[in-house]
Amino acid sequence: MEFNAYSMKPSIAVIGIDIGGTKISAALFQTDGRILQKKEQLLGQRKGHEVIDLISKMVQSLLDHSKNLTYQVKAIGACVPGIYNSVDKTVWAPNIPEWDHIPLWKELKNRLKVPSIELVLESDRSCYILGEVWKGTAKDCKDAIFIAVGTGIGAGILSNGRVINGNGGIAGAVGWMALEPPFHDKYKSFGNFEFYASGDGIARSAVERLKKKQSTTSSLASVPADQITAHHVLDAYQKKDPVAIEVIEKAIRYWGTSTANLVSIFNPQKVIFGGGLFGPASQFLDRILEEAKKWAQPLSIQEVQLETSILQGDAGLIGAGYSAINAINDKANVK
Repeated sequence: MEFNAYSMKPSIAVIGIDIGGTKISAALFQTDGRILQKKEQLLGQRKGHEVIDLISKMVQSLLDHSKNLTYQVKAIGACVPGIYNSVDKTVWAPNIPEWDHIPLWKELKNRLKVPSIELVLESDRSCYILGEVWKGTAKDCKDAIFIAVGTGIGAGILSNGRVINGNGGIAGAVGWMALEPPFHDKYKSFGNFEFYASGDGIARSAVERLKKKQSTTSSLASVPADQITAHHVLDAYQKKDPVAIEVIEKAIRYWGTSTANLVSIFNPQKVIFGGGLFGPASQFLDRILEEAKKWAQPLSIQEVQLETSILQGDAGLIGAGYSAINAINDKANVK
């Protein structure tokens, strides 16, 4: 049992939830960030309110566990995919069926029926950088950027100690960066940067090149086009496959020029790469910095460090926990 030695009251805890397109992670945190219990659940074929029901069950299980340990949960933070509008508290998440401006905050509040517990929602981009600030490589940073490269691309931006969400919660949608004109209709759904340099983008880029090269010695030609993944391309790159080299070299240029743009605008102390591709793409960090130095404001790029996340896919979950801690502190400051 965990009691405060002075007041004999239960110790305070928070819950963090990371809602992804394929799975949900949830954890019970001490206020120092230690995880007391963690749960994961695949979404399967769930959609709409079925996903909210699953989240509620996972949170309730952690609430029950906290009581068994004699902790008192004061706040719940949720990391949500897509776009979170903090004004009307709705979520638009195209990767989850029927999450089209769904009133997630209200739905969760109604299901949990614990009005005394603060509930705060943040975009996944914001949670990534918050996780790095709390337990990752951005500790002690007031200005830092997390670039998440997975199925898509997004950035969590910390400026002067505050996360930038923008009007409508869309700040950090850097996948739409225009890096290479002219514009093509194919960029409408993803953006130029994401079309070529995300995980799915690298696969798309490889398929494009294979179609252009009717006869090729590329080992990627033996993989059905609809089954090619970024990991196929990265493996082929290590074997000096000509198509894979073209694709990865373009991705490195895009990662470098986008870093240069962000560094020139925000003057961060650190740029942290994370997401499913970093990982294996961490080997290119020096090359990315080399490319960024060509384009960035020269003094700003000299001040920045490029690093990869040390949180191994838990940045969003940890950031959600940290947002819950911040909610408690904000409430205390108001009083």
